[in-house]
Amino acid sequence: MRIAVPNKGRLHEPTIDLLERAGLHLENGADRKLYADTVDPDVSVLFARAADIPEYVADGAADLGITGYDQVCEAGVDDVTDLLDLEFGRCRLVLAAPEDGDIDGVDDLAGGTVATEFPNITRNFFAETDVDPDIVEVSGATELTPHVEMADAIVDITSTGTTLKMNRLAVVEEVLSSSVRLFGREDVLDEPKVDEVRTALASVKQAEGKRYLMMNVPEERLEAVRDVIPGMGGPTVMDIAGDDDGKVAVHAVVDERDVFETITDVKNAGASDILVTEIERLVE
Repeated sequence: MRIAVPNKGRLHEPTIDLLERAGLHLENGADRKLYADTVDPDVSVLFARAADIPEYVADGAADLGITGYDQVCEAGVDDVTDLLDLEFGRCRLVLAAPEDGDIDGVDDLAGGTVATEFPNITRNFFAETDVDPDIVEVSGATELTPHVEMADAIVDITSTGTTLKMNRLAVVEEVLSSSVRLFGREDVLDEPKVDEVRTALASVKQAEGKRYLMMNVPEERLEAVRDVIPGMGGPTVMDIAGDDDGKVAVHAVVDERDVFETITDVKNAGASDILVTEIERLVE
């Protein structure tokens, strides 16, 4: 099972970190230009440009890929399936125009020109309207094109909007919302290893922002403690080996943001010996 991942750029390190946390440790490092083995003898990692990963998967050079949804849409490849939103690398592709110009809506681009590094996404976007501007493909510095009279508007990536504002551009309309995804070729989706990889990555994402609470509670105070514990379903209650004081062990998963208040609440309800730990993986 080969997984294609970004070889550099803003998606590289978060992707490698996610694989490591999921237990797919890279045995010969992440700095190699072509590939790396993992601790699982059936899984290897192939390094490629983020934009090329959809083609690698579609053509069979890799079975799974991790890259931005925008890259998958731009590649326009067939026979690949979105398996999991990995919830990082979030961005938007937007239609933007000079903030002091005459472009206030899509209709204003009739007979106009749009510059972009994403010509396929842009054509698909305008195909759903009655507007058919000329699409000019550029390889960089897209934000400058309206100011040098190369285009009336652009379609480009934005995360915070800061770059657009710096270049005196205003968003006209959102074209696409994107994040990093795990996707796979359709003819391998039934293989058990695909589900193992998806489950491993999902378990890391599900554990993020969660904490594991453990405490001892007198049995007569158990209901009071249960009532103040938020989180995923009810807590787990277990007997304490060798305990003669009528206490039980209570374990629960709660959101990190609730930990401070929950500790106070369970302590006031009668809990003691309270322990909070991080959760590396959580399989639902």
